[in-house]
Amino acid sequence: MIQLSKRLQTVADYITTGNRVADIGSDHAQLPVYLIQSGKSAFAVAGEVNEGPWQAACKQIENANLTRQISARKGNGLEVVQPNEVDTVTICGMGGALISTILGQGDQQGKLEGVKELILQPNIGEDAVRVWLREHDWVLQDEAIVEEEGKIYEVLYAKKEQRADELNQKLYTGSELGLPYPAPVTNAILMRMGPYLLQKKGPVLLKKWEAEMEKLDHIIASLSQSQLDSAKAKLAAVKQDQTLIKEVLRWLYTDKP
Repeated sequence: MIQLSKRLQTVADYITTGNRVADIGSDHAQLPVYLIQSGKSAFAVAGEVNEGPWQAACKQIENANLTRQISARKGNGLEVVQPNEVDTVTICGMGGALISTILGQGDQQGKLEGVKELILQPNIGEDAVRVWLREHDWVLQDEAIVEEEGKIYEVLYAKKEQRADELNQKLYTGSELGLPYPAPVTNAILMRMGPYLLQKKGPVLLKKWEAEMEKLDHIIASLSQSQLDSAKAKLAAVKQDQTLIKEVLRWLYTDKP
């Protein structure tokens, strides 16, 4: 059986057993092949927009002798699936803005009809994905953060819910965390850093945001050299942003009496 990376294994573990799956941006179709070989799924679509990765997916599927169970399709985003054809959609290894665009276009085309769960792994811009999910009546069920070969990845697991607005309002209050901020600020923090990730408070999350602090240090140093009014305004905003994140990390990772 094919061996998945830690990142893709985390995605696979979230998929409900028995679901039909569309893996968008499937590259070498490793995830669909694993799902069929492991018995977790009986049918999968491997979608790719570019010729090279699509050919690679076709080859992987043929080598695994799974051409009947996995359909490799070339097309843009969710164009490769039909309404009610799959139960689960996975999109991995893209920026959060692109994932949101793919979901938005697919939603407008009716391609998310019948889809019960989304497992999304943005490389950057995770907050954009959380915003899209909330605005379109999807509710996060869980989040994971994993480190692999020096890189850190977040995996978001969401379901379509009838009581989405009510459930999202509860999720983004952050009542379990007790952050000392007004509701709008707490909401923004949870959207950016992940409501479930902040609850779990793992070491990888701390490592990620400490690295983000270092990036902000470089931005601050660069902006400090400019005398432009626009740079000064940007500098103040970045400093405020960094201060808030530091406060959140201190609140989460410091033992309280």
